[in-house]
Amino acid sequence: MDKGLHFTICVVTTVLLLRESSQAGEENDPEVLAAPTSDSRGAAEGLPTLTVTTILEDPYVMVRGAELEGYCMDLLAALAGMLRFQYRVKVVGDGQYGAVAAGGNWTGMIGEILRRDADIAVAPLTVTSAREEVVSFTTPFLQTGIGILLRKDTTSQDMSFFHFLSPFSKETWTALLFAYLLTCFCLFLVARLSPCEWNEPKNEENHFTFLNSLWFGAGALALQGATPRPQALSVRVIAVVWWLFTLALLAAYIANFTALLSSGSEQLPIQTFEDLVKQRNLEFGTLEGSSTFYYFKNSKNPIHQMIYEYMEKRREHVLVKTYQEAVQRVMDSNYAFIGESISQDLAAARHCNLIRAPEVIGARGFGIATTQASPWTKPLSIAVLKLRESGDLDYLRNKWWESSCLRQSRDRWGPLEPPALGGLFLTLGIGLALGVLAALAELSSSSRRTAAHAKKSCCSVFTEEICTRLRIKGPARQSQETSGKANA
Repeated sequence: MDKGLHFTICVVTTVLLLRESSQAGEENDPEVLAAPTSDSRGAAEGLPTLTVTTILEDPYVMVRGAELEGYCMDLLAALAGMLRFQYRVKVVGDGQYGAVAAGGNWTGMIGEILRRDADIAVAPLTVTSAREEVVSFTTPFLQTGIGILLRKDTTSQDMSFFHFLSPFSKETWTALLFAYLLTCFCLFLVARLSPCEWNEPKNEENHFTFLNSLWFGAGALALQGATPRPQALSVRVIAVVWWLFTLALLAAYIANFTALLSSGSEQLPIQTFEDLVKQRNLEFGTLEGSSTFYYFKNSKNPIHQMIYEYMEKRREHVLVKTYQEAVQRVMDSNYAFIGESISQDLAAARHCNLIRAPEVIGARGFGIATTQASPWTKPLSIAVLKLRESGDLDYLRNKWWESSCLRQSRDRWGPLEPPALGGLFLTLGIGLALGVLAALAELSSSSRRTAAHAKKSCCSVFTEEICTRLRIKGPARQSQETSGKANA
């Protein structure tokens, strides 16, 4: 009797231990972890249950402990709350997004949708024409494109000898030179026209020669005082406007130059896909079987065709299986990854030694895939639009794409173009015009008094004054003085 009781206890204990070990094994399996998300309250209310397929990719879907989290999980929870359905999530078995295999069958999440292994796919799944032919897509919940992910030290250049010119573009420097010469010419012109600056052109020496005007403008650019000092109101108007212009200009230059030095945002040697093809230092590739790969395969652009031929010939070396592998390879070797720009922005935000090249091509979107006859396609599209209109999608984007780097992007601290200083140039132009008008008004007033005293026509006196003041009298006056002394 004791032996039978002992045997029964051993059997029960063994069964319990086996059951606990099997449960622990299920908890360590990512697919089982992700699979059931049942809601007892929802089951009691009789809500429909959808099987959702997804793929593990940061920050869309990530395993945290015994649960899945990420952008797509938050989006799925919001959609379930709006449309009143339950869901169970499963990670795609082959780890692929979806492409046509050699036998004509679809792999990845698209294949699971077609085989009815899943009802919908909520993942960073790009909407393409080939996929749209076999499944249906909702309105895109994220917009993206194709970019180039690089490591900073593989793209860095030696600082240019003329790096101090980097804060402004070539067009801006050209505009500044033109503004400087125009202002100095206006100073020279107004100083000769104004009777307050030059009362007796025949007997006096005008200090605002063109060379002196150039020196005066250059002194203002360096925030230094320079002679001659203006006396007429018209000349002072131009001088004050030029001082304000140079003050704002120097502030913009110093701020932009400081940002360029602190952020290290020198010109990248690889800014476009054409630059990527021309260089020979970096290998480049994309995800195997991804929509990006087929984009270059089907493109008629010669540059894109060269990229596809390179990846096809060296596919064993340059094509990667997962996005995590791509990012790690960029960080560890001379490799450039071609992929979704929005995912590359995340990688650059998480890893401060990575940067995305400026050019983005092939605008596209991420959508939710369903079967073609699914009644959920339109309701899901409407729900996505409502989330966008309410700002919830922007909130999720900011939540999961939060940057851990304090660097400044090149788009923010690039060279200043002329439109950025357009108001400054407009102010300078208005000031120059006001100065010229004030000089003409002063000369006109003086001409009227002279005409009234000499009983001549005001227009004739005004014309004579202009001709006299604009005529260079220095050398002639000196020769007259010399001849006078000789005669004496």
